[in-house]
Amino acid sequence: MPSLDVSDVLLDPDFMTSDLVCNRKSVVVGDNGRPQTTLASNPFSGVVTTNNGLNMDRREDGTLIKGAINIHTQFALTSGSSGLNADEILWKGKTYIVSQVLDNEHYGAGFVKAICELKPLG
Repeated sequence: MPSLDVSDVLLDPDFMTSDLVCNRKSVVVGDNGRPQTTLASNPFSGVVTTNNGLNMDRREDGTLIKGAINIHTQFALTSGSSGLNADEILWKGKTYIVSQVLDNEHYGAGFVKAICELKPLG
């Protein structure tokens, strides 16, 4: 499988979605010594697949819906680093947080697989 190139499928407009939005927050220290958060919102395209679906956990204080999706894309996503929060992905009215980014270059040049968890409400 190392030579398998599925770029044609991952880039096919019939297969990928173009309605993804990446919100990236970065924190910088301003001239006054206080941290300032900046937000960049970038639309991008990718193939979205389910990870574990939507699950409901019952807790003492109510219910919590959990879920995750996978995104295969050439857009550079991040799960966070020093001074940079994990990317938040908007898709189909829900917000997901990138929890892990895996190099998927064995599927085609520049592809990553991002595992994104549903952001809890509140």
